Amino acid sequence: MAFDIKKMFGKNEVSEDYVEIDLNQGQQKKEKIRVRPFTLKKYDDVNEVLEALREGYSIAVIDIRPLKSKDIIELKRAITKIKKTVDALEGSIAGFGDHSIIATPEFAEVYKAPAKPQKKDDLSFY
Repeated sequence: MAFDIKKMFGKNEVSEDYVEIDLNQGQQKKEKIRVRPFTLKKYDDVNEVLEALREGYSIAVIDIRPLKSKDIIELKRAITKIKKTVDALEGSIAGFGDHSIIATPEFAEVYKAPAKPQKKDDLSFY
């Protein structure tokens, strides 16, 4: 793509001089998606997770075991904060086992299996 510099700056002279600008120059490096492990040892560790998610190129695998064994209320606060950020980023979040959480930005989705219907007890009385 070529631009006439003199026309761009208001000069009406017609000239053969021009400058070519490569518009794709900055787009040659592609960002890779990272799967980053995090450990929540205290409530403030949630900020590092949120920064990584806001960058947009990270999937966070969060080990909640240390905070879960230390302070369940702080854990609930941390998970709520992560969930609100993921929702704002239109991402996805899900528990993975009893001790891990996976959070993604909008480009990825955590698969959640449909809930199995509960079996009714055969011993129920009417």
